[in-house]
Amino acid sequence: MAEAVAITKTGHPAQEKQSPLAGKLYSLGVLLSLVLLCAVMALLSPRFLKLDNLMNVASQAAVSAIVSVGMFLAILTAGIDLSVGSILALSTMTMGVVCVNWGWNPYLSIAVCLGSGSLLGLVNGLMLTRLSLPHPFISTLGMQKMARGIALVVTAAAPISMFPKQVQFLGNNFVGPVPVSFILVGVVYVLIFLFLTRTTVGRHIYAVGGNKEASRLSGIKVDGILNLVYTISGFTAALAGLVLAGRVNAVYPLAGVDYETDAIAAVIIGGASFFGGVGTIANTIIGVMLIAVLRNGMNLMNVDSAYQTFSIGAVIIVAVYVDVLRQRVMKSAK
Repeated sequence: MAEAVAITKTGHPAQEKQSPLAGKLYSLGVLLSLVLLCAVMALLSPRFLKLDNLMNVASQAAVSAIVSVGMFLAILTAGIDLSVGSILALSTMTMGVVCVNWGWNPYLSIAVCLGSGSLLGLVNGLMLTRLSLPHPFISTLGMQKMARGIALVVTAAAPISMFPKQVQFLGNNFVGPVPVSFILVGVVYVLIFLFLTRTTVGRHIYAVGGNKEASRLSGIKVDGILNLVYTISGFTAALAGLVLAGRVNAVYPLAGVDYETDAIAAVIIGGASFFGGVGTIANTIIGVMLIAVLRNGMNLMNVDSAYQTFSIGAVIIVAVYVDVLRQRVMKSAK
């Protein structure tokens, strides 16, 4: 017998959500964890609270923060995007070819970068919705390998550098002591917050993550929502690549390696669930900053990179386990 699906009066599927109190308590816990981590790092390294170091943390966190926006939307729909790092690399390498090698207008080259990322993201969505692949893990993993391979082939694995100032602007300029890249992060997060909370499409994204079948029965175009989500994920990956290219004044085919793991960790630490339909973009930036502070603190203490990688892996496992425990508590409370 088919499972009964509850539909609300607004025509949207009823979703199984955590209580508002539980969500606020979790958000407070994550924020307190960030404050505690900052306090610990300040005690362990006197350099941590210096203004130039804090601005360095903000600058380094900007790329991961923008990539995490797309990852958050994918996880919100009970999916995942493993291709963000490779899309970042391929879209910026494409920009490098047209801007530096071919001499195109810088603004047109930036548009090519963002358009390439969006197109690759749309392909991810279409592989999921048109080819009916069982899970976005498959489609985005395939895209991860294909995009990285193309990035290596296009330039014979060689980096491209010496971009004009227009391309460098987002990653290499400041307003006072504040990096322009981190101001961009604020703008992107506010726009996504308004999109998710003030638009019908944004609410449909939550609905699809909560229950795809119920969403279909209530008239929501699930395939269209998924295509949009992965297109946005591709766009944000390319935008993050543009920031990275501006910061180092170069693009290279191995850029963005392992960026997807940091993004996944930030999103899950921020309270989003792999089961979909739960999470806020505000908590995602807290997760991003927690990881950035952890990395920066370990760098200041000269912790070996191998141990840093181990630490981030441990954080991911703990965050996912907390998500599983949270789901169990929610089910037992019914």
